[in-house]
Amino acid sequence: QVQLVESGGGLVQAGGSLRLSCTFSGLTFSSYAMGWFRQAPGKEREFVAAVNWSGDITYYADSVKGRCTISRDNTKKMVYLQMNSLKPEETAVYYCAARTSASIDAGRWGIWGQGTQVTVSS
Repeated sequence: QVQLVESGGGLVQAGGSLRLSCTFSGLTFSSYAMGWFRQAPGKEREFVAAVNWSGDITYYADSVKGRCTISRDNTKKMVYLQMNSLKPEETAVYYCAARTSASIDAGRWGIWGQGTQVTVSS
């Protein structure tokens, strides 16, 4: 059974950086594409970034391109999201997700972590 646990969230000032981590528990990490999504209060969950099983293909929401980097370490069963130049409107719970192939549609991802709170102060 696959389990995902996010960490690295917290409070940061606008313009600051955070690195989120997601730990994968299970046997077949390298079989999954991994993604990061976020959900602000009263809003739908939205796509942030995704990476294919090998780590050589990445996808980003237009709103984070150039400021965020997703990466993975298959030997450690970890996926990361480096976020720079953070904005107050990016305050949200950030979720890690796993799927056999990447998609920007949150509804297509079936395995989710519990989320980690990111708060960006102005």
